[in-house]
Amino acid sequence: MTINTIDDLQATLRDQLYIADRGLATAIYLALKLGRPLFLEGEAGVGKTEVAKVLATLLDTDLIRLQCYEGLDVHHAVYEWNYTRQMMHIRLMEARGERPAEAELFGPEFLLRRPLLQAIENTREKAPVLLVDEVDRSDEEFEAFLLEVLSDFQITIPEIGTIKAERTPVVIVTSNRTREVHDALKRRCLYYWIDYPTFEKEFAIVRAKVPEAPERLARQVTAFIEELRRADLYKIPGVAETLDWTAALVALDQKALEPGIVEETLGVILKYQDDVEKVRGETAKAMLDRVRAMS
Repeated sequence: MTINTIDDLQATLRDQLYIADRGLATAIYLALKLGRPLFLEGEAGVGKTEVAKVLATLLDTDLIRLQCYEGLDVHHAVYEWNYTRQMMHIRLMEARGERPAEAELFGPEFLLRRPLLQAIENTREKAPVLLVDEVDRSDEEFEAFLLEVLSDFQITIPEIGTIKAERTPVVIVTSNRTREVHDALKRRCLYYWIDYPTFEKEFAIVRAKVPEAPERLARQVTAFIEELRRADLYKIPGVAETLDWTAALVALDQKALEPGIVEETLGVILKYQDDVEKVRGETAKAMLDRVRAMS
């Protein structure tokens, strides 16, 4: 697929039900044109991960996802050897009265390819989209290794040699900012902060993603979520929670927000009991009154 302008990209993303403002569309466009990784930062649930998924669909290519976590190391992110298969091969050779050479045991057929190696291997017709998700959850040691991979798009395996990508993957790196990511990694990337959307943008997202929701309900849900984001909560709901709540209310055959249904479904949008208790009762009623006054 050829994308010639930012406007084309923005329209194409919308066709895939991803509503991107001009700034984000520009960042994605430049990442594609320049072949640079795109570092997306923002609160959880604002649509960072979805960018990679939509791009894989637009480019008609594979999505390779590396979910980061504390303790992530090379064996889980890049490669490791299939020891079980190696042992079976050794026993088979011994049963034949033969002894395998070391080089024979450490060939490509015994290699377990993890996401980073999969992304740079030259076995695909098209370069994949590599999603390095929530890099802020990984350790700084892994972040340093990732920096090296993103600089040269090559990985050296001592027993095999250096594997270098012939087609640079499209790389999306996301962070929820649970810790600061090192400047050296950010410098390798284009950067964009995805903020909570405006009312009109979020309403458009709801209408696109949950088209069966009545317009009045969609507006009230969007307005209520905006009210929650102004409250002093431990965890503010993201767009993902807005969509989940809308879908839940549609499943309950709701045409508009009512006090009882709001109370009963707070657990769809608030994930901490302290937040639920803070909103429940008079606070939720006051928020709903303001929402109804606007709709």
